[in-house]
Amino acid sequence: MIAALLAVLATPAPAAAPAPPAAPPPPEIKDIAPPLDVWPYPLWMTLAAAALALLILGTLVWLFFRWWKNRPATPPPTPRELALGSLEQLRAQVAVLEPYAFSFAVSDVLRAYIGGQFGLHAREQTSVEFLSEISRTGRFSDDDRSLLAKFLVHCDMIKFARIDATSADSAQLLDSAVVFVRGGRA
Repeated sequence: MIAALLAVLATPAPAAAPAPPAAPPPPEIKDIAPPLDVWPYPLWMTLAAAALALLILGTLVWLFFRWWKNRPATPPPTPRELALGSLEQLRAQVAVLEPYAFSFAVSDVLRAYIGGQFGLHAREQTSVEFLSEISRTGRFSDDDRSLLAKFLVHCDMIKFARIDATSADSAQLLDSAVVFVRGGRA
């Protein structure tokens, strides 16, 4: 038996299969890099720039509010603008209001205009007193006095004499008042 064993050991071994090529070694794993400082300026520079920016912004806001508070106010409407606006509102009521009430309204607008524009007390005076006062002042031309006299006589005839008037008479009164306020001549 020993001899058989020696015979088996003496026989050459079969050829072995070639070994597979060796795998390359794995890449070396590097450690985590430290954090990068993204902001390139020091903290004191950043705070100084922020303070400067806030100072500039605050100055701009203060200048804006100062300008806003001291800006020129829109001028109030002139007596002529007020009168023309009131007369245009009355134009829509020519057919609606009775001539008696309409003549009071148109007369009041015209007297308020004269009071505001020329400083006369037209609202507190009768037509005769008012016509007498404007004839003494040099502010009115003869055409103005004539137009006002015709207007006031027509109004007084409707208001106090209670003549029969129509909406055409109201429209004529309104047109006379508008012509006078605009500074035109009849």
